Amino acid sequence: MSKLLRSISITTSLSAEDAVGVLLELERGQTPSSFADAVTRLATVSVYGEIATRDVPGIKRRLREGLQALAADGIDVAPARIQVKKVPARDWSESWKRHFKPLDLGPRLLVKPTWSRRAPKKSQALVVLDPGLSFGTGQHATTRFCLEQLVALRDPQSAQSMLDVGTGSGILAIAAVKLGYQPVSAFDFDPDCVRVANENTELNGVAEILKVTQDDITQVPKKPKQRYSVVCANLIYDLLIAERDRLLARVAPGGSLVLAGILETQFNLVRKAFEQAGWQMLASKVDKEWRSGTFSEKVSSRKQG
Repeated sequence: MSKLLRSISITTSLSAEDAVGVLLELERGQTPSSFADAVTRLATVSVYGEIATRDVPGIKRRLREGLQALAADGIDVAPARIQVKKVPARDWSESWKRHFKPLDLGPRLLVKPTWSRRAPKKSQALVVLDPGLSFGTGQHATTRFCLEQLVALRDPQSAQSMLDVGTGSGILAIAAVKLGYQPVSAFDFDPDCVRVANENTELNGVAEILKVTQDDITQVPKKPKQRYSVVCANLIYDLLIAERDRLLARVAPGGSLVLAGILETQFNLVRKAFEQAGWQMLASKVDKEWRSGTFSEKVSSRKQG
């Protein structure tokens, strides 16, 4: 059966805009675009793709279940209206350009889409991505926190390494290379993410030193061969808790673990799990309904270990 280009949109409250965006991203593997109506105080979050007619009912059912789960977590998703429409191909490509703008992360880093003519400052490293093909652009609060922490934690006078767990588009790993982290490693369990991330390493001229691989945090060895100065894990909260020990084992002594992808209502569960392992929170940020944090091992725990 042939596929048609369609838009999948969810109309929701402004406060639920980011959470609904993640729901659509998980369903379709694409970073969504969003439009906020100042009059109705509602947001319409959309993704685009080729979808067969027979697949539409299943997509709607999964999205309804996801919206119900968000509501159960205390997020106001009303009116939670789901729409699937056929769209001309030109509307899809132009939608990305309307909604994805350059992301300026201070004097050290600039992330921009491929069509932007924005030039980086002399002091800025540049990461270029095509949002229409990628699984993370820096626009989302959780990805942005990770990027900010990569900048803040980088000491130009020191050799630092970085691991990106669940790399998606590869944006964090690519940014790390551009900021001077070396070596940098990245993996994702989704083969499509791995393919897109490696395309983005080519686009950014770092493919020779950064090869994204397919792997699953639930399956990697509990005792790794290599440990890293900074480990970023932008994953769902229950996976962060379940695989806590595997993540911690990959952080070098004195290193930092950046955790994101966590709803504010779930954050204390994550924080408690890592504090019980002898780690402390160094930095945290709340952005709408999301909260992210950076952790390091307590000195007393390190000495005991």
